[in-house]
Amino acid sequence: MKRILLVLAFLLLSVSAAYAADGSWDAVKAKGELVIGLDDAFPPMGFRKDDGKLYGFDIDAAEECGKRLGVKIVWQPTAWDGVIHSLDAKKFDCIWNGMTITEERAKQVLFTKPYLMDGQIAVVTAKEANTKAFADLGGKVVGVQKGSSAVEAAAALPKKAAEVREYDDNPKAFLDLESGRLAAVVIDNVSGRYFIATTPGKFKTLPGFISKEPFGVAFRKADVALRDMVQKTIDAMVADGTMGKISRKWFGEDITNPKAW
Repeated sequence: MKRILLVLAFLLLSVSAAYAADGSWDAVKAKGELVIGLDDAFPPMGFRKDDGKLYGFDIDAAEECGKRLGVKIVWQPTAWDGVIHSLDAKKFDCIWNGMTITEERAKQVLFTKPYLMDGQIAVVTAKEANTKAFADLGGKVVGVQKGSSAVEAAAALPKKAAEVREYDDNPKAFLDLESGRLAAVVIDNVSGRYFIATTPGKFKTLPGFISKEPFGVAFRKADVALRDMVQKTIDAMVADGTMGKISRKWFGEDITNPKAW
C-alpha cells in the first residue's frame, strides 16, 4: 500500500511539474498582465456605453479574477469570427467573452469548466398565471428573433406552438409580449435575463432550459498552467459568493451556480 501511495504521489508531482513547465502562468505573472480577447459589442457579457468604457458580466468577473491573481486585465477587442485564430497567434492570452463550449471548439482550445449556463429559455409577462411550463405554450403564439437559435428552440418545444412569429430584434418581440400579442418570447438565457433585469416587474422566465449552452474561458491548448490558475480563482469566486453577486448585478439572479443548471 505504501508503495502504491508513493507511486501515486510521484505521478501527481510529475503532472503538476508538467503543468508548471509549460510556463504559461509564469509568463503572465512576469509581465503583470492577462490579455483577454473579446467582442466588445456583446451585452450583457462585454460591451461599451457612451463613455467608451467596457461594462458587463464578463468584464466584472475577469477584473475580479485579475485582482486575485495579482495581474492587470488588458482587454483586446477582436473580430469574433477569427477569435480562435487570433488566440493561437498569441494576440491575447485567453478568450473570456461568453464563449459556448462545444465539441468542435474543445478540439481547438482548452476550456475552463462552465462558469455560466446559457441556452434558450422562454419569457412570459410577470402577471401570467396560466403559463407555468414549456408545455403550456402549445397552441399559442411565440415570438423569436429572426435567424437566432431561438427559432430552432421554439420548434423543439414539448407541444407545438400555434405560430412562431419572427422579429428583427428581441425588443420588438418584447413589446408584443407586453401588449398581449404573444404568449412568450423564446430567447437565449443571458439576453433574456438581462432584459428582465433592466425592465423590473414586467417579465419572468419559465422554469428550466429548452436547450443548454455552457460558457467557458478558452486558452491555447498548451497553456494548462494558466488555465488551471484561472480555474482555481473562478472556483474560489463561486465558493465565496462573488460570482453570484456579479450575476445578480447583471441578471437579477444567480445563474452561475452549477446546482441550478
